[in-house]
Amino acid sequence: MDSDTNCIVIKHVGLIGFGEAGTLLGRGLAAAGLSVRAYDIKFCAADLRLASAEKATPTGVTLVYTPEKAIENADLIISAVTAGSAAQVAEHIGPRLGPHQFFLDINSVSPATKRHDQQAVQANGAHYVEAAVMAPIPPYGLQVPMLLGGDHAHSLSKALNTLGMRTRAVSEEIGIASAIKMCRSVIIKGMEALTMECLAAARAYNAEKEVLASLDETYPNMGWADQLPHYLISRIAEHGERRAAEMREVAHTLSEAQIQPTMALAAAQTHQATADQVKQKGMRYNKEERFNWPTFVDQLKR
Repeated sequence: MDSDTNCIVIKHVGLIGFGEAGTLLGRGLAAAGLSVRAYDIKFCAADLRLASAEKATPTGVTLVYTPEKAIENADLIISAVTAGSAAQVAEHIGPRLGPHQFFLDINSVSPATKRHDQQAVQANGAHYVEAAVMAPIPPYGLQVPMLLGGDHAHSLSKALNTLGMRTRAVSEEIGIASAIKMCRSVIIKGMEALTMECLAAARAYNAEKEVLASLDETYPNMGWADQLPHYLISRIAEHGERRAAEMREVAHTLSEAQIQPTMALAAAQTHQATADQVKQKGMRYNKEERFNWPTFVDQLKR
């Protein structure tokens, strides 16, 4: 990487986290000609390591089995872990980074957590940039819209966009980009939780047809009579636990602003309860099949 942070050259990327986000970003960056190494805690389990290796093969990403190996000589480190692990990753990796390295934190956490992570990462002079991912990564992949924040957000945004990413610097202050994402999630994930609660009850009373017709009449351009209910509930079915964790971060964000997070905590509870039911019943989300919300609700009740 060029020593002038106004002209950032990225050749080597270290990914911490190789879940959905890490896999898709890694694939896109490797396709852009970069050397990409990825570490994930699940690699510690032999069976999951094998599955991850099979998943990594077509992406062009090289798997490594320690975080230190992932960040070694990396120009850019991308942290793409769960909300609950974000601070731990920054604390572990921060002291091991040098002044020539950039740390891009794409995790869905509160502004306070981002500021904590900034301090950890910058301990030895590395550059911290926060990112707020503003849409589901599939189907966008590398083109998923991101908002960046921090002293070097503008210059890093320019460098990332030359690689095919779609980023925009919104502030030099850490926490603003995260706050935008967190406040948005009150509506987005709150709507998912409300839809789950509404339609599960409507299904129980055999009233879903009329409920959806009424919603469609009130909000005619949203798609209540079409795919919207399936999409909203599918997000909980696929990522309920992760979304519950994010909503708890949303609650922290609201509390920091001295706003009672009543709705955020209720949404977190609905996401978590659904995820727990899915796990208890051994249900699996199949991306290859078209999601049907009544079938999903019926399976939960069995």
